Amino acid sequence: MNINRRETLAGAAAAAALATAAAPVAAQFPDGTYAGARRLGSKEKVAYWVATVTPCDAKGMFDPGAMKAVMEWHQKCGADGVVVLGTSGEFPSFSMAERKFITETAMKHKGNMNIMVGPGTPNIIETIELAKHAQSVGADGLLVIPPFYFNQPPNDGLIHYYTQLFEAVSIPINLYHIPGTSEVAITHELLQAMMKYPHLAGIKDSSGSAEGFQKFLTAFPELNMRCGTSNNLIPAVSAGMGAILADGNQFSDKCADIFKTYRAKGDWQAKLEHLRAAQTVIRDHNMGANTYASMKYVLSLRMGGPMMYARTPYPQLTDAQKTSLKTGVEKAMALA
Repeated sequence: MNINRRETLAGAAAAAALATAAAPVAAQFPDGTYAGARRLGSKEKVAYWVATVTPCDAKGMFDPGAMKAVMEWHQKCGADGVVVLGTSGEFPSFSMAERKFITETAMKHKGNMNIMVGPGTPNIIETIELAKHAQSVGADGLLVIPPFYFNQPPNDGLIHYYTQLFEAVSIPINLYHIPGTSEVAITHELLQAMMKYPHLAGIKDSSGSAEGFQKFLTAFPELNMRCGTSNNLIPAVSAGMGAILADGNQFSDKCADIFKTYRAKGDWQAKLEHLRAAQTVIRDHNMGANTYASMKYVLSLRMGGPMMYARTPYPQLTDAQKTSLKTGVEKAMALA
């Protein structure tokens, strides 16, 4: 059967219309704006999400049993939520089928935690497919990196990319600002263009820039402008925003304690200093180990197993690195 380009595009448009109709976002006005309250995807803004690792076995294959243990660990530690398949989850190294299975596995063991899924790819077709899958299995929201590899595409191109995504799904969407890795910044202009959608929830800012993050906080107080680095935790929490932290892989309990203490109106900044002291000890014992292997090894030690390994192209730890990190964990946990 021959299908020409016009018929293909018409079919795609019809499918998109059906998907939108099946999960309406809100009433659209003639000027293109939408009615409805902003939906942030979580019960409260000042919350701690861990940017979880994706556990792999010694052969580099996803380990669903270990994923169950990881999810249970973070709930035990008091995490408010988990981000699945973010940078710490090594998402670019997994296939489409694997990413769906990883998402489904995490969702089976979410407990009472809020789950965000990273569906981002360099192409909008697969990003939408993964986003729709996450929505279909009950994810609370999405964390969507821009189309990486392309070095800062023009803003109108990014607006078109994200517009297609916002029109395809109805769950809350967070834009992922990590320009040092993605080579694509989330700009104020891009966020302003997406503000017409009530399911624009906010961002994760992993740039580490204190000045840039403060500008986000000032410009978009109605969103949840989550920090992705601990150096911006004080301005984030002080402004009533949340955080998504890779450090939760090593110290989920210490991260959760910051937010528990904040809600109890206690000295949460003292708890932050406890986290920073533990982070320093681990850095001092890292011996040049790559981030993914190190995070997984420390998490394995803290959980009491199972052992987890980095996904290729990152190498595994040497025996010397393991010995040093084990000592570091013991010292970090002995801190007040």
